This record gives sequence, structure tokens and C-alpha cells, in this order.
Amino acid sequence: MTLELEKHLKEMICLPGLSANEAPIRDVISAAWRPLVDELSTSRLGSLHGLRRGSGSEPRPRILLAAHMDAIGLMVTTIDGGFLHFTEVGGLDPRILPCQRVTVHGRKDIPALIVQPADRLLPASMKGNPPPMDRLLVDTGLPAAEVEKLVRPGDLISFAQAPLNLTGGMLAGHTMDNRASVAAVTQCLAELQTRKHGCDVWAAATVQEEETLGGGFTSPFSIQPDLAIAIDVTFGKGPGAGDYRTHALGKGPTIGWGPNVHPAFHKKMKSVAEELDIPFQVEIMPRHSGTDAYAMQVVGAGYPTLVLGIPLRYMHTPVETVLLKDIARTGRLMAEFITRLEPDFHKTMRWDVES
Repeated sequence: MTLELEKHLKEMICLPGLSANEAPIRDVISAAWRPLVDELSTSRLGSLHGLRRGSGSEPRPRILLAAHMDAIGLMVTTIDGGFLHFTEVGGLDPRILPCQRVTVHGRKDIPALIVQPADRLLPASMKGNPPPMDRLLVDTGLPAAEVEKLVRPGDLISFAQAPLNLTGGMLAGHTMDNRASVAAVTQCLAELQTRKHGCDVWAAATVQEEETLGGGFTSPFSIQPDLAIAIDVTFGKGPGAGDYRTHALGKGPTIGWGPNVHPAFHKKMKSVAEELDIPFQVEIMPRHSGTDAYAMQVVGAGYPTLVLGIPLRYMHTPVETVLLKDIARTGRLMAEFITRLEPDFHKTMRWDVES
């Protein structure tokens, strides 16, 4: 099956699905995964699980491919004269918020704008500086009485920026973190349609990564994989971002190296990429990786875990930018790894292996 990668990704990033409220995006991913897997189910917390059975003899090893599907956004806190005060869901830089188009998910969806007071009306200490989040408001354009009927504190607000194709295969939009990685998992499942693999492949679109790592803890606890890969975006090189903590777009996915990554798993993934000449970069992760990998690694008795990253510019903004071929390469690398995976690899893994 050939995956229309760009179409699939655009469909996902046009939807809400804020952390702990992932139903809209889960339905779309379900439709994409249903023809690619043998079983599809939803966890008690709301993560989507797809199983593609291997051809090996029972008991087959299990590999889990986990990409979180939840998104950052906003939540209404109070209503004042028809204008909405809000707080963040997930991490947000308030400097990027003024003048953004958003959708308020009240008793019906309402188009709106994030607005800021005129500089001359701010306290002297704030003049000439970006206003903090508590000074920003959402304007729906509706009369105050109508807003009171339609919106309540706790209602969600999502970004409404349309996807934008840039030159050279670049795509910009909101919620690329982490719908780009979900697309990579879908790409992997599509490639496995024509490949023989001995292990069972579990795909998980996890919930609540931006706030609680909830799906990262509960999905592997349920699935009990022998190997687990967290696929997420990572900081791409761009304006003012050029040191070892960032990675070039167009040079393939990153393979993590640090305490959340099993050394033997890292070595094996690198060897597959090198054998097939698939471009990749090593991402140094000296602490918590900031991904579901931490949760997957420590839940229960713990699972051997790896992190794959897709370089992305302008993290946690409405114009997150990725290169489509990096997503495709990530999906292909996972598919190639799975088809080459020896049945007893997970039994021979040692933490002190040389990388």
C-alpha cells in the first residue's frame, strides 16, 4: 500500500486533539491504520493501539512504535466582558500568541483571535515588551451575552493556522509535534504491507504526552513489548539554533543516545541505517529525553527503549516546520529494522555494549 504522506499529515494537523482531549485526531488515525493492521483498539486512557502480527512462531517478540498524538493549545480560565482569559495546555511561548487565529471549542466551535492591549495602555514596566500571557485575550467577535451562553471556563482553544507548503518539500503548520511522528508510524505500517517480519508490531498513538506522559506509561504496561521505540520531533537547526542540541532538516531522523536509550538498541538501529545508507544523525540526550521514552523505559519492570527524532523548526508554535522526506525516512528506517530483527535479539541485549 502506498501512503500519501503529505495528504495524511495535512489531514491530521488540521484537527484539534489537545492533551487529554484526543478524540478528534484518534478517529482520523484509526481510519488510516485500520487497513494496515490486524487489530485496532483504544486503551482505557484513550491511546490508539494497532497490532500487525508477525510470521514467526509463537511466542513472537513484540516491538512497540509509540508516537504521541496529543497537541498543545489553550484553555479558557475566565470570561470578562465577552473576552476570554486563558492558560496554556502544554508549553507555550506567549510571544508567539498575539494575532493568532484560533478556534474556541465551546458549545459550538467559534472562530476567534488572540489579541493584546495597546502598548500605551500597559503598565510602564511592560511598555515596549511582549505582554505576558495573563495580559492576552481571545476575541470571538460575539456580544458578551452570547459568549456567556456558548463558552465556559475549562473549554479548550486550538490553533487554526492552515498548513503551508514551503519550497523544497517543507511543510509548516501547528501540531507537527507530534503528528509528524504519527505519520512516520503510518509510513512504517504501509511499508510493512509488502515485507515479511517475524515479530509482532504494535503501533500506539499515545495520549497526554505534553502534560502527563499518561499514554507513555499505560500503553507499554498493557502491551508488554520486548522493545519500545518513542518517535517524536526534535529541535531543528534554524535562526539562533545551531549547536549540538539542534539537528539539520534533510539529513534524516535522529537516533537518541543517553540514559533513556538502551545502548544495544541504539547500536542495532545505527547498523541498519548504515547498511542501507539511510541518512541519520545521533542526538545526544544526557538527561530525560523529553519524550514518552522515559515512561516506557521505567513502567513495570522496564523495557529496552530507543528514541527516534524528526528535526522540526519553531517547536511549540503554530508554524512548526518539517521536511517530508525526513518523515518518510523515519518510517522506512523502522520498517527495515523490523524486517531485519532477529527473534532472539531482545534476549541477547546488554546495557554495557559498546556503541
